[in-house]
Amino acid sequence: MRSRSASRPVSTLRRSLLALALAAPAFGAMAQAYPAKPITLVVPFPPGGPTDTASRIVGQRMSELLKQQVIVENKAGASGAIAAAQVAKAPADGYTLMMLATPTLLAPHLYKSARYDIQKDFTPVGTTYDLPIVMVVNPQSLPDVTTLPQLIAKAKATNPPLNYTSSGQGSFGHLTTESLKSLGKFEMSHVPYRGGAPAVTDVLGGQVPVMYADMVAALPHIKAGKLRAIAVGSPQRVPYLPDVKTVSEQGFPGFDAVSWGGLLAPAGTPAPVIGKLSEALKQTLAEPEIQEKLKAAGTFAAWQSPKDTAERIRRDDQKWGQVIRDKGVSIE
Repeated sequence: MRSRSASRPVSTLRRSLLALALAAPAFGAMAQAYPAKPITLVVPFPPGGPTDTASRIVGQRMSELLKQQVIVENKAGASGAIAAAQVAKAPADGYTLMMLATPTLLAPHLYKSARYDIQKDFTPVGTTYDLPIVMVVNPQSLPDVTTLPQLIAKAKATNPPLNYTSSGQGSFGHLTTESLKSLGKFEMSHVPYRGGAPAVTDVLGGQVPVMYADMVAALPHIKAGKLRAIAVGSPQRVPYLPDVKTVSEQGFPGFDAVSWGGLLAPAGTPAPVIGKLSEALKQTLAEPEIQEKLKAAGTFAAWQSPKDTAERIRRDDQKWGQVIRDKGVSIE
């Protein structure tokens, strides 16, 4: 005679299979009904920046495709860590999303108070945009520096070291320059600012001669001749500045430093819902009008699938986290 305890595993398995069978139609119905109410898209930065602008451009078009309003909500602070911690705990139903940007991806390496794991607490919907960065110099302060090798030679010959600035301690411009310093075996001293605008202002004024800046912040001054672009961090040249060589072309093959943004949902969001959101995002980014609007905001449409976005997150989390640890960069 079979004991009561021996029958329990079989009974449990049957119940689990039955639950899955019952859940399958529910997931299908969920995908068909979704979205049944407005979707909140959390932007972890203040209004007006490239992440906010890109989110509003994309969100508006996705509203039309999904036939439900996508409401952009700004929750700034700690490089996006405050917003990310909240979205990570939101119901995994597809009605709360977040536009990830590189600073928020890296914040757990910089802030002890960051209460989320970027790889475990979120499910990618898709990559949305790339935000190129560019190394610029003040042409009055460094009149003979027109290329990256010339800057490196100047830095090696200068004592005390040349100063460079970025939008802040732990910013992508800061980490990229520190990585480049290690590869090129040269020194420059970091002068962090609280935001890109004041940093650019002081480079224009000659207080600091060098900056690795977001393209959107530096481009007007480059076009006006007030700043000189000497390198871009992306693997390919940037259409805005087709004559400016990449870092890779100037002696550092394979160098790749691109800030980017991607749409995320809380971990556990049902796959059919992710699929519906992802398809709407893909359609949005394929439209020439949307691509032109993003370019006007200083970004480039850069669709990648949820799987490829997850891999990009893993790769950047590992790569830049290592730079942060090697350089001892900390904000708290």
